[in-house]
Amino acid sequence: MSPGDAPEASPQPTLRRIEARPSEVGGITLRRAVPGRALRTVGAWCFLDHAGPARFGPGEGMHVGPHPHIGLQTFTWMIEGELLHRDSLGNEQVIRAGQVNLMTAGHGIVHSEDQVSDGGPLHAAQMWIALPDAERDRAPAFQHHAELPVIERDGITFTLLVGEALGQRSPVAVFTPLVGLDLVARRAARTTLPLDPAFEHAVLVLRGAATVAGEALQPGTLLDLGCGRDGVAIELAADSQLLLLGGEPFGAPPLLWWNFVARTQAEVEQALADWNGASARFGAVPGTDAPRTPAPPLTGLRLKARA
Repeated sequence: MSPGDAPEASPQPTLRRIEARPSEVGGITLRRAVPGRALRTVGAWCFLDHAGPARFGPGEGMHVGPHPHIGLQTFTWMIEGELLHRDSLGNEQVIRAGQVNLMTAGHGIVHSEDQVSDGGPLHAAQMWIALPDAERDRAPAFQHHAELPVIERDGITFTLLVGEALGQRSPVAVFTPLVGLDLVARRAARTTLPLDPAFEHAVLVLRGAATVAGEALQPGTLLDLGCGRDGVAIELAADSQLLLLGGEPFGAPPLLWWNFVARTQAEVEQALADWNGASARFGAVPGTDAPRTPAPPLTGLRLKARA
């Protein structure tokens, strides 16, 4: 289905179970929950990878060499372990548990990610946010957020990653209406979480087990809640963690290919040519001697959104 063929967002709540697909990036196996054939976006959230929880052996770790992005914001939520972010703007930032890195690619940026201590633990979620038309060619930028709003309610610790919820506002700056919440329960707990009925929502268990809107969930299954809900019942088992994402419907899903978020095949072809040609659009990443990540071949007469 091409972006122009995308259906209108349903005004009614839905419940769809979507199995994440296993993948491997930088030496770690992860679960890719979005995009997929059943669900291309949740608001402007157009990509969701769940990495870990994992523990590497001595001398092992996650290392992702310099690679480019356009048309998006990368949103990294660190749960356990430490990663070192470097980018072509000269930023060098360690992200630790409970922190967020937000990188705005805009017209083009290059970055690398390396586990700080090989042989240690790693657990993280990385999401992509599609930039709206007015912002997707903007200058690249980077933000690090060491502190986020934390709310204790009904035996659950809520960390507000982005947007507004439970009377709090996250400092993370995005360009479309979004919400992101991390829920942790040390003991079994239940709550009813207020939602914006104008938003699409989805949830993913990060560890443990949960029941959401009556659906029992384990890690690896995304539950699409659709639009139109003003609240959702959530039960968390002891030592469980849940990620909730939501946002105003984005409209026609963007075109995803490799690390690029675009609207047309011509944009992707130009970005690919610029990357392969070492254009100034994609600069070098200071501080790393890792080789640039080669782009896969662009095949087919017509690109489709990644599924």
